[in-house]
Amino acid sequence: MTPRLKETYRQEVVPALMKEFGYRNVMEVPRLQKVVVNIGMGEALQNPKALDSAASDIAAITGQKPVITRAKRSIANFKVRQGNPIGLSVTVRGDRMWELVDRMVNAALPRIRDFHGVSNKGFDGRGNYSLGIREQLIFPEIEYDKIDRIRGLQLTLVTTARNDEEGKRLLQLLGMPFSRN
Repeated sequence: MTPRLKETYRQEVVPALMKEFGYRNVMEVPRLQKVVVNIGMGEALQNPKALDSAASDIAAITGQKPVITRAKRSIANFKVRQGNPIGLSVTVRGDRMWELVDRMVNAALPRIRDFHGVSNKGFDGRGNYSLGIREQLIFPEIEYDKIDRIRGLQLTLVTTARNDEEGKRLLQLLGMPFSRN
């Protein structure tokens, strides 16, 4: 069964973008390629078990097992040595990606306290959007009683858009609530 947001993309978003930007071919229309979820964890140096709990949180949110990211070089001021585990990352593609974006837009983001929309400044110039989330509790899959610590995470929505304008319009049509300012 195809995800709800993917159906919406095919039936409503593609025709709207073709009309708005004057695309002649369906393959020209920007689409979501992948979503990268990342948690940077400096605390993993002192507390190795923190990686396990964060990994279970990301696995619950994305439905995939995260990869441990390691330090590329040593930094004495941060007491980091090359090869130390310093974070977790997951790349989500396909139907899982559509489900994740759907849950994020319709269930997680509205649960943020004093939420007035996501920032317009998260675009990179090529139509990709990065969003920082302060606490993993906004996702309905995370059980409040099971977490040991509140952690922030970074979500990057990678699109095939050529510029920020096309990328933003794609995300708006998919339901991403951008703030007015």
